[in-house]
Amino acid sequence: MGKKISFSSDYTKGAHPKILQRMTETNFEQIVGYGTDDYCKSAADKIKKACDAPDADVFFLVGGTQTNQTIMDMLLEPYEGVVAAQTGHVAAHEAGAIEFSGHKVLTLPSIPQGKTCSSDDGKKAPIYNDQIGKVKAEDLKKLLVNFYDDDNHEHMVFPGAVYISHPTEYGTLYSKAELEELSGICKEYKIPLFLDGARLGYGLMSKRTDVTLQDIASLVDVFYIGGTKVGALFGEAVVFPKGVPTAHPIPVIKQHGALLAKGWLLGLQFDTLFTDNLYMDISKNAIDMAQALRDKLTDKGYQLFIDSPTNQQFIVMENDRLKEFAQRVGYGFWEKFDDNHTVIRLATDWATTSDDIDELMKYL
Repeated sequence: MGKKISFSSDYTKGAHPKILQRMTETNFEQIVGYGTDDYCKSAADKIKKACDAPDADVFFLVGGTQTNQTIMDMLLEPYEGVVAAQTGHVAAHEAGAIEFSGHKVLTLPSIPQGKTCSSDDGKKAPIYNDQIGKVKAEDLKKLLVNFYDDDNHEHMVFPGAVYISHPTEYGTLYSKAELEELSGICKEYKIPLFLDGARLGYGLMSKRTDVTLQDIASLVDVFYIGGTKVGALFGEAVVFPKGVPTAHPIPVIKQHGALLAKGWLLGLQFDTLFTDNLYMDISKNAIDMAQALRDKLTDKGYQLFIDSPTNQQFIVMENDRLKEFAQRVGYGFWEKFDDNHTVIRLATDWATTSDDIDELMKYL
């Protein structure tokens, strides 16, 4: 048996060599803690410039779940919950972290009716289109209207914020028009819009997006730039484009275990990622490799589960074949398709190579 390769996720590798090099170069410096150092300041300045948001507040937190939970506590009153897609990360894959902090997740449907079809050249089209996984503006507006029309709403969990991710859990993307619609509804009801950017680089560099980093900064109230999945060892950069809404953010961050004593390790990483366009360049690599993977999968007749334009590709595989496949390739289980098939995820990342794709194809 040959070497096992992994496409199970985009956080299975360490860090970009330039980050490791800078960590080595600064290893014996004595630096003040908790993000008050010059590396964090430099990184924050570069991020604000990239976002065209000079008045933004930027914080560096240790991981995605801590970030989502911390931001919710900053945004929400004790009697408020957050609106999210039923497939959203905070609703499905964070072990109830938001609920654990005392805020309910109010879910909206995000799986449209799909069907298998074939194109004119005989190739199978994806079962689900690019609308899967999203919060729809019409669904959000209906939830808010129904809530305030209910005479008993003072006894209910208030919808206090809206959570979306870009890309979504299913590798799909919001268009600029969709973000503008959601932003408009949130402004109308005076509730903040929060964008989870754990894989933001891969969304921004997708060939099918019309959304820029500057667009996001202008349309949402808070978002974060993912590092853990995009070239960093760990860490996320939280951006409040118009300023943080609480007078004392550091205690809130610390209460959630998201404040790193050696905070310069986060600042140093993002300072490196936002130097010479590195963050976007390595994100583009993941997209290029995902497109090559998608093309080869469809050429071999594999059924795509979702029309994903990002680094996550989903295919339907027979269970009997999957047992052998798992011995050679690391993949992500996604969901049961039927009694005889399973949906699996194959994720490219900032360091995936053409050789990795070719090796995968041998096993397929």
